[in-house]
Amino acid sequence: MLTALLLFFPLLVSVVVLAMKPAQARSIAFAGAVLELVLSVYVALQFDKSQLDQFGLNKEWISTLGISFSIGMDGISLLLVLLTTVLIPLIVLSAFKDTERPASFYSLIMLMQSALIGVFTAKDGFLFYLFWEIALIPVYFICLVWGGENKGKITLKFFIYTLTGSLFMLVALIYLYFKTPGHHTFAIQSLYDAGRALEASQQTYVFFALFFAFAIKMPIFPLHTWQPDTYTVAPVQGTMLLSGIMLKMGIYGVIRWLIPVVPQAVQHWGYLAIILSVVGIIYASCIAIVQKDFKRLIAYSSIAHVGLISGGLFTLSIVGLQGAMVQMLSHGIVVFGLFYIIEIVEARTKTRELAQLGGIRNVAPILASVFLVIMLGSVALPLTSGFIGEFLLISSLVQYKLWIGAVAGLTIILGAVYMLRTFQKSMLGETNGVTALLTDLSGQEKLVLFPVVVLVILIGVYPTPLLSISEVAASNLLSLFSDLSASVK
Repeated sequence: MLTALLLFFPLLVSVVVLAMKPAQARSIAFAGAVLELVLSVYVALQFDKSQLDQFGLNKEWISTLGISFSIGMDGISLLLVLLTTVLIPLIVLSAFKDTERPASFYSLIMLMQSALIGVFTAKDGFLFYLFWEIALIPVYFICLVWGGENKGKITLKFFIYTLTGSLFMLVALIYLYFKTPGHHTFAIQSLYDAGRALEASQQTYVFFALFFAFAIKMPIFPLHTWQPDTYTVAPVQGTMLLSGIMLKMGIYGVIRWLIPVVPQAVQHWGYLAIILSVVGIIYASCIAIVQKDFKRLIAYSSIAHVGLISGGLFTLSIVGLQGAMVQMLSHGIVVFGLFYIIEIVEARTKTRELAQLGGIRNVAPILASVFLVIMLGSVALPLTSGFIGEFLLISSLVQYKLWIGAVAGLTIILGAVYMLRTFQKSMLGETNGVTALLTDLSGQEKLVLFPVVVLVILIGVYPTPLLSISEVAASNLLSLFSDLSASVK
């Protein structure tokens, strides 16, 4: 029942907020998001790290079609639920300003939270697809209504990309559904069994249909072209939702709905996925180096980080899977902080062009210090959140193939190049006409960014609790994969 409460409470808040006046909508949305965070922390404290699925609810929904309302959490789901509930209050708080149609804006954010938790906890294929599609709706309208220049054209491209991927996923799930024995069902274990029974060629078709959907959402090269434009044009809260949480839906889909479903195809085609991921790391990093727009630079850096997560994941090793889990959390926290800093700088200077910035440290030392810590987390400095994840992911790729690990490891060098140059151009040097009157962080901005700094340091210094939460689920996933592979052979 705790999972159901986590799922439906934000939905209730979304409905209530929609009927409120602007000031009330803001306060109720924030209060609801904080209560959801408290509830998720309580669930984490009650979670038994030695067990798999917990806090489940399984009720028949559409019995004639074998569809159940089945939800629950293992360690992998719990970590992503925690990421969602940590970031949503900060996203709501970051929007505490004069926002057009605030009731609708905050209501959509809370609806998005409910859908995201549904994706991370669904144990029924149809239910997973339903929440996957619902999650697209609020972020689409947030980008379309509150976005910037060319928002209509760019948001339509984003919608077409993601909807196309979703249709491929739906076809794959329906195909698996009709392969389930007896009375067909969308139950996750039944779909696992159906996928295991497929011939190699059939598994290949299912693999590419699911991989296409998840690769678009992450995104992985060459299915990434919607991302930089969408991240740049979207309002900062939309960008935070997309980069901080929503792209994790694609990674989670690989973990929960691809690897255990078609093991033989994953074993055969995983090499291709790793190659595409590593190519994306180098491509996106090189593009980021030459970017002049601060926000667009971080958008391309996000593609590089996700490429490393995807590459390590497809090594099908415990090191790669655990590294992917930690790096998903670190990336969500770090990229949230970076995009908010960009919003602060742009609001004060009316520009995101790095060439027009400089000397911000002289007039806003707290802002510069916060940016420094978050930036170091992005470049994976030891004792920051980015280090342990990147270390595990690169280690898994080195163990998989030395040359692939060596190429993927270039992300450390390239990431340092574009992030350190960004810090130098924006924060160091002398002030100019654009930055001379820039003010330091306000109280509200400190409330948003200081928790990010704490998390960047805390996860980097002591990641053990996170690794222990996901360890049993990760080990079970890989043992399931091994068992399925063995049975196919």
